Amino acid sequence: MDLPLDKKLTFGIQTIHRRSEPAEGAWLPDERDGRTFVELVDRLGFDSIWCGDHVAFAIPILDPIVQLAQAATYSDRLAIGTCVYLLPLRHPGPVAKQIATLDLLSGGRLIFGIGVGGEFQSDFDVSGIPNEQRGARLTESIEVLRTLWRGEPASYTGEHFDFEDITMLPAPHQPGGPPIWCGGRQDVALKRAGRLADGYISYVITPDRFQRSLETIAPAYADAHRDETSFGTGHLLFARLDKDYETALDVAAHHLSVRYAMDFRDAAKKYCALGSPADVAADIVKFYEAGCRTIVFDLIGPYEERIEHTEAIASDVLPLLASYRH
Repeated sequence: MDLPLDKKLTFGIQTIHRRSEPAEGAWLPDERDGRTFVELVDRLGFDSIWCGDHVAFAIPILDPIVQLAQAATYSDRLAIGTCVYLLPLRHPGPVAKQIATLDLLSGGRLIFGIGVGGEFQSDFDVSGIPNEQRGARLTESIEVLRTLWRGEPASYTGEHFDFEDITMLPAPHQPGGPPIWCGGRQDVALKRAGRLADGYISYVITPDRFQRSLETIAPAYADAHRDETSFGTGHLLFARLDKDYETALDVAAHHLSVRYAMDFRDAAKKYCALGSPADVAADIVKFYEAGCRTIVFDLIGPYEERIEHTEAIASDVLPLLASYRH
């Protein structure tokens, strides 16, 4: 069985995480920056805006739910999404309330991208959650969310979560709750996405790996006897436009190495879209051909270039992909 995929390709932007590198001093958020960026993304014709998630990370990062609530007030058109929210770090009951509220107040524009995390032990240490439980907690958490989002008396019994006769109101704007897109690379995560999720969202994989992931998801989707009209597919794409590939690689490798506190140069060669607009567009076409229908740009470079870089993607890259947007 093939997954039921939309034909149209959509584009989103991951919000810019930081103003400066940690060595340059403390980072202070500026409300005007958030409004300016969201309004820019809207004006330039992107389809969505997304936020990542960590609790304790190598660089400063804002809470995604609060950030998206703010973003939803600056645009009444853009879809909003998490890419991805580390759900196992939290109890799904309060999360169900937050997400239902965000979906309601945004008019049903939310895509709830979730994942297990695990790359940064600090997230789990500060949250008091054993890293080895993250997969089981994610599976149960999805079930809890679906149960509570029905807006009727609900009970749940699992290994990690247990409640009886709870009604959570108001219900989300979208019937049954916002679509849940699962991340992950391992087979167990991909099969979970097929059984339980409304979509799949990836990062730090190649187009070939993306296609293989969908091939793993599809049988699990079929075995669950699901009949949704479409299955969402997305990819968080590190991208850097520059005068040539080598310059783009140098900039991307530097900034990603700071972000992830590791040497990212070899990974940047493999996982980033780098260089000219044509080069970046060609990489996106490969993901589309692999089954991806939402590209979320994570634009790599100095914070001070964020406006110019976003405008360049809109003016120089997106027109090359116009035929895939209809």
